[in-house]
Amino acid sequence: MWCGAGPLAVVAAVFWTQCVLLDGVDAKKERKRPKETTPQHTETYNATLSNSEEVGGSIKVSDNQRVDPLGSWMDFVKRPVGNFPGKCRKRKRPLPGPPGPPGPPGPQGPPGSPGAEVTQEVLLQEFKEMIKEATERRAAALDRQTSPSQLPTALLTLEGMTSYRRIEEAFHCKLKGPVVVDKKTLVELQNFQTPPAKGAFLRGSGMDQSTGRFTAPITGIYQFSANVHIDHNEVKRSKSQLKARDNVRVLICIESLCHRYTSLEMIVGLESNSKIFTVSVQGLLELQAGQYTSIFVDNAAGASITIQNGSDFMGMLLGV
Repeated sequence: MWCGAGPLAVVAAVFWTQCVLLDGVDAKKERKRPKETTPQHTETYNATLSNSEEVGGSIKVSDNQRVDPLGSWMDFVKRPVGNFPGKCRKRKRPLPGPPGPPGPPGPQGPPGSPGAEVTQEVLLQEFKEMIKEATERRAAALDRQTSPSQLPTALLTLEGMTSYRRIEEAFHCKLKGPVVVDKKTLVELQNFQTPPAKGAFLRGSGMDQSTGRFTAPITGIYQFSANVHIDHNEVKRSKSQLKARDNVRVLICIESLCHRYTSLEMIVGLESNSKIFTVSVQGLLELQAGQYTSIFVDNAAGASITIQNGSDFMGMLLGV
């Protein structure tokens, strides 16, 4: 009987000890409750400090005061604007004033590259192209406006609008009298004259009609031509039979050196049945300033021949 009551006594002692501890804790809560409910001040628990207190020192919160986050945020939002520091205030931008006077001009820049050289020929060519384009547009407009039976009778053409320039050196002269050329002889024709009939001309000072030589005033390309009328009646009268080498050469030579310089040459035979025949030679030669040209007749036949008066010698400067 006594052995079964021992454990129950231990359990009862432990239970009594826990009850005594719980009563002490409740008594302490009852003593603290009146302090929490009794109002100590009229301000709310989430009262915030002024800017000077925030800046001067740290925020002190008593142990008995709770902090309400929502209330603190609302107090911060509703605080007066004037309490913000000067650096947080919105600064007003000054209005722009009237423009000032212009400054002095800057230094002159470097010179540009030279432009393309425009000559009179280039301008004239561009003008001709503009006229041609305008003419084509005008002709196309007339073609659209008129019927096929009423086409314009004449259109402006540019062939007659080419640029004309004065030829400074040119001549057309004729031999004054007949010149006899013996057999196996080379003769330079001289003693020319300008025909009195209209159409002949003599421009410049290059042609010396007495010597039959034209001296180039400037270096350039020249065109020459000669029509030599030959009477070979003496050859036909001769008893000797014509040979294959019997011929006549007409040359326009430079500086009388027909073999050293390029020359204009024409060779004809003497088997013609007519009494007089004509040998024509023409071409282009480049002359240096001061060089001269003249006509030579080389008679390779076995009898003399006669160069008739009225034989022509012509020439002109084409360009440099």
